[in-house]
Amino acid sequence: MGRYVIRRLLQMIPVFIGSTFLIFLMVYALGDPVAALFGDKAPDPATAARIRKDLYLDQPLWKQYLHYMGQIFQGNFGTAFNGQKVTELLAAAYPVTLRLTIVAIVIELVVGITLGVLSGLKKGRLIDSSVLILTLIVISIPTFVSGYVLQYLFGVKWGVIRPTVSPDAPFDELILPGIVLALVSLAYVTRLTRTSIAENARADYMRTAVAKGLPRRRIITRHLLRNSLIPVVTFIGTDIGALMGGAIVTEKIFNIHGVGFQIYQGILRNNAPTVVGFVTILVIVFLLANLLVDLLYAVLDPRIRYA
Repeated sequence: MGRYVIRRLLQMIPVFIGSTFLIFLMVYALGDPVAALFGDKAPDPATAARIRKDLYLDQPLWKQYLHYMGQIFQGNFGTAFNGQKVTELLAAAYPVTLRLTIVAIVIELVVGITLGVLSGLKKGRLIDSSVLILTLIVISIPTFVSGYVLQYLFGVKWGVIRPTVSPDAPFDELILPGIVLALVSLAYVTRLTRTSIAENARADYMRTAVAKGLPRRRIITRHLLRNSLIPVVTFIGTDIGALMGGAIVTEKIFNIHGVGFQIYQGILRNNAPTVVGFVTILVIVFLLANLLVDLLYAVLDPRIRYA
């Protein structure tokens, strides 16, 4: 197992370099950050040249990337155009989005797996058809529609919650945004669990467990559910990074100043250091989440061993 982890960590290096270079290329090559800094006003040539030199923008793109990577390994993600350190923005935004992601993941796991198990065990019956129709409806509704509707109903009309989240973003205020963020993924988790449960329910080891007279609850939890969760764990692992990066709409609706909000503001203002810095951390989250998923395979299925 240890050698496998080391090998995977080494494999992450070229993936990280390739991903960050593409991000750096797209962000810096598709616009002029200095021109965006001055807005509609034309900058003084001497002032623009000095800013480009200070930001290392007067060098070729590959030299800019090498300089940026060298700064990252020293813990310096650069400075936003408003003069604030990107690391300060990261420290303020990532804990908020992390809490929002935790709420969304918990909702996905609890509700999605529960509905998937019920639907898979009752395949072809009314509850199965109802769950399939419900998940199809959820997948079909865009996040910005469900977000504004739930915000209006629970926050404005009924007054159950605050319409917007406070700057501290405590867990209790993130429940509704977490539901909005998790809805589409929850539907996919439900469908994956339902399909996997229905397939494994007909497996030989299930017939053996029933023939041995094991309690139904133990058969479902220890045998059926454990072997059926592998595709669900795979989806959840990739979904962690997707939720953190794709929270732009949800954070905009509920005024949450997290990762999605900062990336949106960075793109809107062509604030390249902010966008590149935040997305670089997202790449690391994706890579670590995928490594964790691979390690969980061996926990769920003892037949899987890594050399």
